Amino acid sequence: MLSAFDALFRICIFIVLYTYIGYPLLLWILVRIKDLRSRSRGRLPERDIQSLPASLIITAYNEADIIEEKIRNCLALNYPADKIEYIFITDGSTDGTPEIISRYPQLRLLHQPERKGKLAAMNRAVDHALYPYLVFSDANAFLNRDSIANIARHYACKKTGGVAGEKKIFSGGADGSVARGEGLYWRYESALKKWDARLYSAIGAAGELFSIRKDLYKKLPENTIIEDFVQSLYLCMEGYRLAYEPEAYSQETASLSLKEEVERKTRISAGAFQAMGMLKKLFNFFAYPVLSFQFVSHRILRWTLCPLALLLLFPLSMILFRYGNGYALVFIAQLAFYALAVAGWYLARQQSSFKGFYVPFYFVMMNYCVFAGFIRFLKKAQPAIWEKAGRTKSA
Repeated sequence: MLSAFDALFRICIFIVLYTYIGYPLLLWILVRIKDLRSRSRGRLPERDIQSLPASLIITAYNEADIIEEKIRNCLALNYPADKIEYIFITDGSTDGTPEIISRYPQLRLLHQPERKGKLAAMNRAVDHALYPYLVFSDANAFLNRDSIANIARHYACKKTGGVAGEKKIFSGGADGSVARGEGLYWRYESALKKWDARLYSAIGAAGELFSIRKDLYKKLPENTIIEDFVQSLYLCMEGYRLAYEPEAYSQETASLSLKEEVERKTRISAGAFQAMGMLKKLFNFFAYPVLSFQFVSHRILRWTLCPLALLLLFPLSMILFRYGNGYALVFIAQLAFYALAVAGWYLARQQSSFKGFYVPFYFVMMNYCVFAGFIRFLKKAQPAIWEKAGRTKSA
């Protein structure tokens, strides 16, 4: 029995360490080797923004309080006016959002009274898009001026099927702990996306800023929860690559409260389990050797085995505590880590400015949301249409 506990303990340790430390380190090494083997890493061409017509599609539902700021942000983009169209789709909005958009003749407004969800709106907008390159953005995500130009140059490579932009989080707001935790998480994610893209392909895009060739866009089922992730990996399964462009970024504020952030992460986690079924072909390492390796290492382990390993590791190390210093050390380290997470949770509730414990707190919260999302997925209790999360006011 002891040997079985020991074997399970070692497996759990390996899974956790590989997922959060081993894979990033291995990825960095593989990228360095690839760079050394290449005589020239190849530079992206200079921005040729005169020759790439793009449709910028913004989905907005009841965004009257922020939509004019988004419109000003779009119209300030550094891109030729005759090479870009702005499509705002506001299906179901009842707060005056369509009326505000209609004041701007430079914009194309699509609106219908019935709300069918973000994905249905995206599918409808694509039917109206005039240009062969699509860029999607959310109403509460603000783009840097050169974002479209920096995305466009990636399409000089014919194997590029889409481009993922970077997501940045404004600090501060009603719950500073959420902003700091979310911001740290996205900085970690950005590093992984950069290395993934340099090795072969980025693994998934965030809907705040994502581009795709129009002829590769798939009309996904309207019950798809994390459509941006699924859409971006479908193009990879077609033999194209998803580029990553850190100089094309969206900025948005953090969730309004810890409760809002937990709800958002739980919804995404439920969508992750749905996405695994939709992308099951990516588990075939023979068909997609590098892509499957990245997909499983970067995403699947975080959504499945790693949270389970974390759950098992604490009781296992407690059982094995008296059998050796190694077990005792792991048990004590977990006690300390979870104590810091509890302290971070308490400080978050107090809206404290002290940020030393936000990393363990946010880490534990994210893994809790995986379990909550899995339960919601099993119960089929996560609808594709959800009420938008509250966000802090932009800076």
